[in-house]
Amino acid sequence: MPGIRKIALRSFISIALGTSSLICFAGSQDLLSLYKSATDYDAGIAAAKSAYLAVKQDENLALSGLLPSISATASTGDTNANSNIQNNQNYKTTNYSVALTQPLLDFGTWYNYTASEQDVFRAEADYFNAQQDLILDVANAYFGVLRAQEDMIAARALETAVKRQYEQAREQFDVGLIAITDVHEAKASYDDSKTTRIQSEGNLTLAIEQLSRLTGTYAPELHELSDEFPIALEEGSTSEAWVASAEQHNLQIKIASFAVAALEDQYQASKAGHYPTLNLSAGYDYTELNEFAPADRETEESNIFLNLNVPLYAGGGTQASVRKTRHLLEQAKHELQSATRQARIEARTEYINLKTNIQTVESLGQNIISRESALEATREGYKVGTRNIVEVLDAERNYFTALRDYANARFDFVESSLRIKKSAGTLSQKDIEELNQWLINDSNEQQ
Repeated sequence: MPGIRKIALRSFISIALGTSSLICFAGSQDLLSLYKSATDYDAGIAAAKSAYLAVKQDENLALSGLLPSISATASTGDTNANSNIQNNQNYKTTNYSVALTQPLLDFGTWYNYTASEQDVFRAEADYFNAQQDLILDVANAYFGVLRAQEDMIAARALETAVKRQYEQAREQFDVGLIAITDVHEAKASYDDSKTTRIQSEGNLTLAIEQLSRLTGTYAPELHELSDEFPIALEEGSTSEAWVASAEQHNLQIKIASFAVAALEDQYQASKAGHYPTLNLSAGYDYTELNEFAPADRETEESNIFLNLNVPLYAGGGTQASVRKTRHLLEQAKHELQSATRQARIEARTEYINLKTNIQTVESLGQNIISRESALEATREGYKVGTRNIVEVLDAERNYFTALRDYANARFDFVESSLRIKKSAGTLSQKDIEELNQWLINDSNEQQ
């Protein structure tokens, strides 16, 4: 409900506490800038990127088994030959050789290569999933700070209001208008409100620290969610549409499906341990002897071969490898099924949460109006003696609780709108950029 929070909360704080700078928002930071800081600072996203880059090299390693290998050698040495037939022979030998090997038929290596391609896709999906997790973590931490700020503002406002009631109760007792029990009730409520305020201040400090752990930036002053932010479902949004998107784009499903594809290739590679392999090998060899050598001073040789290798028995290792890979493949298929079910449930759950949050925000907006009217009526009743101090204190507490709950319900909607996009596999930095447009620097408005 536009204007409720700003008018009913900040204006009250400024008047009740005699200051407009309870929380200074000058120079506050927005969600997008903090997310960009987190992408450069967070160790988790850096580790995911390194893991992805490392797995990409596995594809090159597997491909190398299908490409020709070429080696060249050179050697030189002295020979000292001594026998009963010939005199001592001392001569120098120089040798150069080049060898080439090209696999022509190797199913195992080929399937390992195709499996490595699937592993790269899986690692890329893991990296994208880490990016989505970081978006959620930063957003949750960001709105966690805003929640804690709202709690602290409400706690301080309640403390001030209850303190005022306590002071009035003492004055009225001093002139004999009320009983001492009313003073004790007001004092107890005042002490309780102080405890709540102290706890809220500690929670705010912890929330700020949690955000700084992700971003590397200490940001106690943040842009606030605009009162104009729409609390509504996107046009055409249905539970079935979100579930369909999850089945197609959810990254956990993609990760599991790539794992299945990789293991299917690895299963074929293990079975290929029974298959023959065919390699082409070629070589060139040149040897030179000096003039003291007993034989020809130069020899030159070239060759080319087809090498066929037929595996007959490997001690049962090939069969064991096939059985192991088959079991791993079955496990991966079950995990894919589980990931698919989980994505469907998450999409449906978050859609229900969105609808619930919308209704909750509307209800709490009306509740604030009702609580404010009830508070005013209870205060007036207390003045004329139809209400007691306990009822006034309860009305004060209920009013500020309604303000806090209204703000938290709006934050719940924002966070749920991000979570449903992650379950659908569509969450990206663009969503942060769009949300960031609804975050305002409240200090600019106050100037």
